[in-house]
Formats: sequence, structure tokens, C-alpha cells
Amino acid sequence: MEPPKTAKRRKFTDKSLPSSVLHSAEFTDSKFYQQLLDMERKLDWTMSRKRTEIQDALGKPAFTTRTLRLFLSHTVSDQAWQNMGQNEPPNFETGQGIPSWAFKIEGRILEPVTRSKDKAPQKRFSNVIKSLVVDLERDQGLFPDGNSVEWKRPQAVPQAAPPAIDGFTVRRTGDLPTKVRVAIFLDHYPDQFKVHPDLGSILDLKEEGRLGVITAFWNYVRINNLQDKVDRRTIRLDDKLKALFRQETLNFTQIPECVNLYLQPLDPIVLNYHIRPNELPPTTPQAWDVEVKVEDTSVKSRMNQVILNTSPETAREVAKSDEEASILAQQIQNSLLKRTFLESFADDPADFINKWLASQSRDLESVLAAGPSEGLSVREEELKRSEFFRLPWVEEAVAVQEGLRLAARSHALS
Repeated sequence: MEPPKTAKRRKFTDKSLPSSVLHSAEFTDSKFYQQLLDMERKLDWTMSRKRTEIQDALGKPAFTTRTLRLFLSHTVSDQAWQNMGQNEPPNFETGQGIPSWAFKIEGRILEPVTRSKDKAPQKRFSNVIKSLVVDLERDQGLFPDGNSVEWKRPQAVPQAAPPAIDGFTVRRTGDLPTKVRVAIFLDHYPDQFKVHPDLGSILDLKEEGRLGVITAFWNYVRINNLQDKVDRRTIRLDDKLKALFRQETLNFTQIPECVNLYLQPLDPIVLNYHIRPNELPPTTPQAWDVEVKVEDTSVKSRMNQVILNTSPETAREVAKSDEEASILAQQIQNSLLKRTFLESFADDPADFINKWLASQSRDLESVLAAGPSEGLSVREEELKRSEFFRLPWVEEAVAVQEGLRLAARSHALS
């Protein structure tokens, strides 16, 4: 046999005061309380809306533009001008004494002026590039191999990916001047594309993300009123778009597919450098600044902090305070009903008793479903029966009536 279930305690949720209290001159403070309630409702609504907006924004890519500073430099070793006065022959097995040079490509993401206080790890050079190609312009007869070096970031899961680095070094033997061409393919977040000139001239775009191009296309449609008046999903192309897409109309769902046909990969960043092994290398590297879009982890971190800022203890305290306020409001409501009841009885006891009995009769009639007769149908129906006057209540009613009559007589004599 299952044990009886304990009834759950009903929680009061309404914190509002009765209108009679709010409009009474005796309770002026109640208006301030109502103003606080209105302010609380507006604040709760605003916080809920902002929290929903933040949760929605967390699902979208948050990015920012950072400056990537690139450094190109080189060092030389065992060159003829460095070994003057030394007669040691070169060791071809160990490479000692063979003229050589090392070419370095380094990159660093510059911090913004107002750096956030979050502890997000700083991106390194290999995190913001897809690939890197170094072409060496050397005599193919003397150096047939190793004149082109390519690095591609491995497509691996984050746990198995190699550690990020801030630079690359290309080492070669030789003492002849060498021209170097460096091509760097940046990894933007989100992916950026070069817009085809035919579409770019219409949308006034050269480089943009896929979502940005689709948004610009849709804005162009709305500004030029190209939507069909009847079927809003149909876009009636103007002369420029007709010549581009070679069709009269376009369905709304076809916009991403058509836009993708005119997106091309971005051109690489090309840097040229000249290595002169017969001279002392420059003391400072050559530097270039390029813009790269990266994920803004600080914004998402702050958004998460806003959502998770309310601790369980705080939530319980707020819920407890709300329940206490609701209980007090209910107590005020009960006290007001009691006061109204007693004031009506004090003003005119006889009339109050008659109205109260009539009200109780109506309630009894509602419970018994006797019909809408203002509480009289029960009495009239019972009065037609003689058994009604033989019930125990008759003796009690006579005793009460006689008691009231004797009390009234004694009061009149006194």
C-alpha cells in the first residue's frame, strides 16, 4: 500500500495590493509600493529580453579585426667575409664551415589599446594563417632542389593538433644573393571571400564574408523593391541582376546558392625580400601590417559571465523574498476583507445580518444547483413541506428568537 502523498504547500505569487488600498487616503505608502512593483516588472522584462538576446548572439560568430604584424629577416653564417683569417677547411659531413643563411618569417597579433581583462589565450602566428609558401629565386643549375617551401596547417582535431608557433625558418647553403617571395594565405574568422567584380560592382563589395554578401544582396533587393507584390518569396531581378544571373526571377531560397557562385578565395599576402649573404644582415627586421578577422573570445566570455552571473544562492534569496512579499500582500487582502466585514456590521447590524443570510442562501443555492432564484427557491420549496418545521433547527431557532426578544425587553426596561 502506497503511503499517502503530502499535499504541496501552495505558493502565493501575486504581490499586488487591492485597488481599495491603493486609492485610499489612509494608505499613501501603498502607491510607492505599487511604483516599485511596476519598476520591478520592467526590470525583469528587460533582463529577460537581454538574456535572450545574449543567448541568441552566442550562437552567432563574434569576430573582431586585429592587426597582424609580419617580420622578415635573415642571418648568415660561415660566409667568406666572416671566416677571413681562418684556414680551417669546411666539414661536409657536419656542415661546419659551409656558407649558409637562414630566412625567418615571424608574425604577431597586436593587442588592442583597451585590452580586455579576460584570460583568453592569445592567438599565435600559425593560428591565423592557412598556408605559407616561400619561393627562392636561385640558379637551378647550382641549386636544383629546395627552391620552393610550403607549409599547410594540418586539419586535425584541437586535442591532436601540433602546438602553435610564432614563426618559420628556412635554412639553405650558399653565398649568392637570393630573392625571396613569400605568399601568406590568411585564415579569417569567419571565412572571407573575394567578390566577383560583376557582383561586387552591384553590391559595392570587394571582400566580405558569405553572410555579409548575402545580407548586402538582400538589402539591395529591399531598397530597389524587387520582391514580387503577390508572392513575397519571389524576387524579380532588375536589368543588372538579369545580366548577371541570366534569368528573370529568383526564389528567396536560391539566394545563398547564387551568391556562392560569385565568391572566390582571397588572394594571398605577397611579400618580397632580398638576401645578400656577402653583406652584414640588417639589425632590424622588415615589418608589414595586415588586417585579419579573428574570433572575439572576450565578447563571448563576457556574455557567458552575464548569463551565469546569477548564482543559485542569489536566485533562492530572490525567490524567498518574492514569496514573503506575496504572503504579506495576501495578509493585507485578508485584513481588508475582515475590516470591511466588521465595519458593515458595526454601521447597521440588522441590515448586515439580513444581507449576510441572503448571501449565505445564494451560496447554498449555488452549491445545491437549485437555479437562479436569488436564494429564495430553497426557502419557498421547503416552506411547502410540513416536515420542514419538525427538524431540529426549529427548536434552536425558537430559543434564539426568544433569547433576542428577552434581551431586547430587558434592554428597554433598563
